[in-house]
Amino acid sequence: MNFPPKLVENAIEEMAKLPGIGKKTALRLVLHLLKQNETTTTHLTEALNDLRQGIQYCNTCHVIADGPDCGLCGSPKRDLSKICVVQDTPDVIAIENTAQYRGMYHVLGGIISPMGGIGPGDLFIDSLINRVKSSEPKIEEVILALSPTMDGDTTAFYITKRLKEQEVKITAIARGIPIGGELEYADEVTLGRSIMTRTSYE
Repeated sequence: MNFPPKLVENAIEEMAKLPGIGKKTALRLVLHLLKQNETTTTHLTEALNDLRQGIQYCNTCHVIADGPDCGLCGSPKRDLSKICVVQDTPDVIAIENTAQYRGMYHVLGGIISPMGGIGPGDLFIDSLINRVKSSEPKIEEVILALSPTMDGDTTAFYITKRLKEQEVKITAIARGIPIGGELEYADEVTLGRSIMTRTSYE
């Protein structure tokens, strides 16, 4: 006899593809869903389908959004003179959770990685340069909040070089983040202090 049943096994296989979810955790999640009423499972399925089909990216900062413009870029409470440059959306969430930063964001969609075959043209670097050049009110500071890895430093160096002719202050978050660590996994206190004690990028 095959056990668990094929339908359960298929669900476990798909669940286990999610980051941080192993086979045992996937099994517990699947069995938990089976114990719930059908409405719970239906709502979860509909939410995932809506996420996949309806999610968009902000035309300005490229963070995930419900429409062509995100709530951050459209908020009158944000400081329009500062742009925090991050690798991806989880970094925006991590920084927002510190409640230490009220400026704007720019999501690159990755970092330059020669080994991974990712070059500057694969990222939203040109749109960042254009924002700094044409934004009103004027952008006064660009904060590089990239993971302190070799690829992160390469990306920061490239962006700094591209912004050299612009009259803008370029800073980097303080290295309270461990070298080789990923920004999204840093604790909120360390990340918050890194934002508040950012240094001039040279």
